[in-house]
Amino acid sequence: MANCGKKILYLAAAIVLSLPVVSCHSSSHNTHTYRPYHERRNRGNNHSADNPTEEPNNRNDRQKPIPQSGHGLVSDEWARLDIKLDRHDNKKLYKELKRWLGTPYVYAAHTCGEGTDCSGMVMEVYQAVYGIKVHRNTAKMLEQNCRVIDLDDLREGDLVFFCTNGDGRVSHVGIYLKDNKFVHASSSRGVAVDDLRQNYYATHFHAAARVLH
Repeated sequence: MANCGKKILYLAAAIVLSLPVVSCHSSSHNTHTYRPYHERRNRGNNHSADNPTEEPNNRNDRQKPIPQSGHGLVSDEWARLDIKLDRHDNKKLYKELKRWLGTPYVYAAHTCGEGTDCSGMVMEVYQAVYGIKVHRNTAKMLEQNCRVIDLDDLREGDLVFFCTNGDGRVSHVGIYLKDNKFVHASSSRGVAVDDLRQNYYATHFHAAARVLH
């Protein structure tokens, strides 16, 4: 009986020793933590030639709060215009608009970094990037400097107009980029990036237009 018990113990030990050894570190080592695309792409603050670099040299400037939309968050890669551009994109436009991001809203002003309203920013950006002078007034800008296009035909640099006063008159303008994003001077947040699909802008949208050369 004792010999039988010893045989059982030997057999159990042999089975245990034959099992594969699993390290307690293997599962954690192979686990991949999901990170948003823009964090993975910008890890290490590497900027490719296709990505315009930030204008401020001060590290504190790069850590300023990112403009947020009141109707849905705008990703920081869009808010800072650190987006992947292709060979067809106008890098001069993106670089110029980046300079304006965060400029406070000031009615009737048009100075980068100090204060601007929506039409003032558009006027200055078009002059700097395209060498085109557009009207200072939003409604006249649409009437005299643009031709209305279909929403599906929007392309980089086109203008988007809104009626925000509730009286049916054009009162706001922004510069379209791509992927439904546009830059404009918000009366509450200053120059920022927003999405045409956000409820407020979709509700108050008036027209898409292309500036006449």
